[in-house]
Formats: sequence, C-alpha cells, structure tokens
Amino acid sequence: MKNTNSITKSFVAQTELNSRVSKPVGHISLDFSVQDKAKLNNELLLKIADDYLNKMGIVNTQFIIARHYDKEHPHIHIVFNRVNNLGKTISNKNDRYRSEKICKELTRKNDLYFAKGKENVKVHRLKVPDKTKYEIYNCLKELVPKCKDMDELEAKLKKEGITVNYKCRGNTNVVQGVSFTKNDLRFNGSKIDRQFSYSKIKYRLDENRRQEYVAVIDNPSLDQAFYQLIKEGLLQAEKDEKRRRKRESYQQIKPKKKRNRGYRM
Repeated sequence: MKNTNSITKSFVAQTELNSRVSKPVGHISLDFSVQDKAKLNNELLLKIADDYLNKMGIVNTQFIIARHYDKEHPHIHIVFNRVNNLGKTISNKNDRYRSEKICKELTRKNDLYFAKGKENVKVHRLKVPDKTKYEIYNCLKELVPKCKDMDELEAKLKKEGITVNYKCRGNTNVVQGVSFTKNDLRFNGSKIDRQFSYSKIKYRLDENRRQEYVAVIDNPSLDQAFYQLIKEGLLQAEKDEKRRRKRESYQQIKPKKKRNRGYRM
C-alpha cells in the first residue's frame, strides 16, 4: 500500500465480503507505564502487538499498528478489519474482559511495570461510566478515613453529589451491601474497590471512632472536659460490670430456702 487512500480502499473492499457486519473496523489502544518507556522500543512493541492479536483471535485479516507520541506514556494503536480475508466475522464478544486478561499476561511475560492501585489513573481522560466510578473512588478514599459512622459519611458524600444506597437481607433491616450513585450511575461498593464493601467500610469507621476515643484518653490535653467525661463514664461502666458479676456470683452460691411442707388434715 502506497498511501492512506489506498489502505482505506483496501479495507473497504474487504468489508464487502461480509455486508452483515455493521461495524467492520476494530480499534484497540495498548497503553504502557511511563516507567517502561526506556525499554519499549519499536521491535518490542511490535512483538507485544503480534502476541496480543493472536491471543485475541484477530488473525488472517488486515491490520495497522501505529505508535503515537502525543502522551507521556508509551502506547500503540491497532486498527483491524473485522471481516477477515475469507469474509468471516472476527467476533468482538466479551472483548473488554478478554483484553484485560491478555494484557495482564503480556505484562508479566515481558516483565513490564504493573500499576499499583488506582492512584495513578488520570480521571480527566476517562469516559463515562469509568470516569464517574473513579470520581466516587477518590471521594471514598478521602472521606472514609475522616468519618466515624455511616451518617457522617453519607452527609459528606452528599455534598459531592453522591448518594448512598443500602441492600438489606430479605425483609429485615440487616444491611448486607452498599452502593453509591452519582450522575444517575450506580456502582456497588466492592466494584469500586474491594476496600469499599459495606463490611470493610463499617469496620474502618468503627476503627476511626475507637482510635479517637483512645487518642482522647491518652492525650487528655486535647479536651480536658471530654477526657474527664469519658474517664468517669468508663470507670462507672467498669464498676457496674463488677457489681453485676458479683451479684451473679452471689446468686449462684446462695443456698435455696427449703420449702415448709405442711400436713393436710
């Protein structure tokens, strides 16, 4: 092929082998960490692209591989004809999940950098719904460590345009799960991140509350009046518990009174 025009004509001619394919051109972007920039030369990128295409089943068809330099991280674009050389359709079923799995395999195989967590994701470059999901993630990551209960967390999330929804067990009030809604898009807490399932959020909030009480008791100068109140409350609770145990112990060893049995005439 000599130029863009001839490549385009060739693609179009092949798509006519199967007119039933409504979207005959496929596009994939393979993005890599900026930390691998030095090792990702054109030869290695072509090898990775070839492995990717074979594992995805994108074979025996026309394709173009192009490297772009418009971003700080290395990345390549693959454009391919979904109508193969025999006129058969190249399936795009479950592409997203298959692609994610294959990308992880190739990252390990080529000893490339694995991004840790979601902190390095450039949210402004994402599209809906992923963008909304990461916005909720960032809010939860910031707010959960600052709250002591779900009511406080709900109030702060509401200011960010996020509502909290609970899933209860059957017809009971026992909470089993939590989801978050923003811009009419709802995401389960565990789908946003494993640390944001209901049980893990609840545990973290309880820990926050406990640590605050401990901090007050260990540091009475933070708030002398509150410290005294907590201290007296704990001491009183301790005394009440001792009295309860003593009473129960006494009741266990206290001999039962014998009933006087009279004689009937």
